[in-house]
Amino acid sequence: MQFTKDKRLIAIMSEHTIEELYTKVDQLIRRCEELQSRENHWLQERTRLIEKNEMARTRVEAMIGHLKNLQQSVG
Repeated sequence: MQFTKDKRLIAIMSEHTIEELYTKVDQLIRRCEELQSRENHWLQERTRLIEKNEMARTRVEAMIGHLKNLQQSVG
């Protein structure tokens, strides 16, 4: 394939080559959509885990406070 000065690249490409390019572009578009979907899923999972972590942190801090209160009242 040779790029001519008048930029008629498509004119010198075979129809088969053009169809291959269309197929590749379609595959890339589908792959991109799949990756965007996966990214969205992982972002949602990350948000859920951050919330779960915060809940656990709050509960642990409450238990520590409760234990300190018990220790002060006993000792």
